Amino acid sequence: MENFKTKWLAHPLAHPVLWLALPLVAGLLVSLLIPRPIVGTIFLRDAIYSYSAGEIITQFRYAYDHPEIQAVVVVMDSPGGTVADTEALYLEMIRLREKKPVVVSIETMAASGAYYLAVGADYIVSKPSSEVGNVGVRTVLPSAPTVYEDDVSTGPYKFYGGSRDETLRLLDPLKLSFYQAVRLGRGEKLLTTPENLLSGKLFIGSEALRLGLIDALGTYSEALEKAAALAHVWNFDTQDLRPLALGTESNAAYYGFFLETEDGSQSPYPRAAGVYYLYIPERDRRLP
Repeated sequence: MENFKTKWLAHPLAHPVLWLALPLVAGLLVSLLIPRPIVGTIFLRDAIYSYSAGEIITQFRYAYDHPEIQAVVVVMDSPGGTVADTEALYLEMIRLREKKPVVVSIETMAASGAYYLAVGADYIVSKPSSEVGNVGVRTVLPSAPTVYEDDVSTGPYKFYGGSRDETLRLLDPLKLSFYQAVRLGRGEKLLTTPENLLSGKLFIGSEALRLGLIDALGTYSEALEKAAALAHVWNFDTQDLRPLALGTESNAAYYGFFLETEDGSQSPYPRAAGVYYLYIPERDRRLP
């Protein structure tokens, strides 16, 4: 055996083979020690309102601050929600996108404010039958001013924050803001008219692709692969960012966005009067 080793080391090919093998072995050992890059996932499966938006924003900021998270996929199934919370989420997504890629994967629905948020991503993937769009604004008007003998205010709208007419006048500028976000996010890929887009239509995923509202038809797995490709990583892990960013905490259980009906079930209408980027299905457009 010793003679064999001696002869092998004396062989003219021995040293080149060793020089090639050692870096490969070293590289393998280093790869086992260095953690793989992460594609983080964030799930929006609720209306967009103060508590749900707060949780998503915390996850956006966690992804922004942690370099091991190389890209983010936001998985959506949402009818939209409040104007202010939608815009807050959109701005946080734009901030995150400046640092690392963000891909949206639409499950059943990304309607109204959820689609507003989606256009802030680098890339949008949807299933062929998903519902996408519903660009526009709706309002739930405050009650007409009423006189209460035991309540005193310094102005007629102190209790309501404004008149019904003022609320209605907010619709056009907010609709324009929504449209500008879509135009900015989709750019030249948008292949439909402003009139068609602003009609408030919901499009199935295959039609949304034809009109340029999304980038591709595909699954959650394909969205992960696209996010990794945009981040130029190929050997990656996926991680739900909610437990990392929030632990076991959840504020959403303490406050509901939707009204409840008399029988205790959830209605499709928000609890408070206001202006919303919100879709309410036709079958549910009745007061609870």
